[in-house]
Amino acid sequence: MLKVLISGCNGHMGNIVAQICQEAGDVEVVAGFDLLGAERDDFPVLSHPAAFQGEADALIDFSSPAALPALLELGVSRNIPLVLATTGYSQAQLDAIDEAAGAIPIFRSGNMSLGINVLMELVNRTAAALGDSFDVEIVERHHSRKVDAPSGTALMLAQAAREALPYEPQYVYERQSVRKPREKREIGISSVRGGGIVGDHEVIFAGRDEVIELKHSAMSREVFASGALRAARFLAQVKQPGLYSMKELVEQII
Repeated sequence: MLKVLISGCNGHMGNIVAQICQEAGDVEVVAGFDLLGAERDDFPVLSHPAAFQGEADALIDFSSPAALPALLELGVSRNIPLVLATTGYSQAQLDAIDEAAGAIPIFRSGNMSLGINVLMELVNRTAAALGDSFDVEIVERHHSRKVDAPSGTALMLAQAAREALPYEPQYVYERQSVRKPREKREIGISSVRGGGIVGDHEVIFAGRDEVIELKHSAMSREVFASGALRAARFLAQVKQPGLYSMKELVEQII
């Protein structure tokens, strides 16, 4: 039986992760963390990670960057692997994650969808094939409640293109204040927020006389919860500390 902790257990994604775990049959949610400590019927809810005294094989976090210090402290002090599915981390927080990964296994991804990670590979290969003859633009769309922009996934896609381009691109996030033609060495990243859009990401390669569009649409949030649970199962088998990502998980599945 896989024993799992859920950080942000009463949030939108936390509730879906709890449901996915319950439906799995071989997963036990031993506790959840919620700032207000609102009770649940299916597992105990604690207001702070430090209050947890039991055993767990992995922790899944869909909360906010503000929760990171307490989660890292719990993971390192109790040797509990962490699945960090939250986005919007600062550079200082990313550095803290890297440091903690020297002591425990940590799985971090801006997007837990397997499909998105296939899209990243396609973007990388397309950028390598087209070189500097096509302009690259990324458009991401999410629901009105999402607070960070651009999305972590959009930045992951930009990085996938960046690694294959024959130049060092500049990310441009808005053009309203820029009264000049588009520079050749740019990757434009645009954000849309509205309604209940789960998550759409489109990468546009625009050439002189042709356009290539690569797109992924998430139809429900379950795809991210399922991916996070896959990551928890993966970490439960990992014996060495380190920072892991969807790349290692996909390689194991394939």
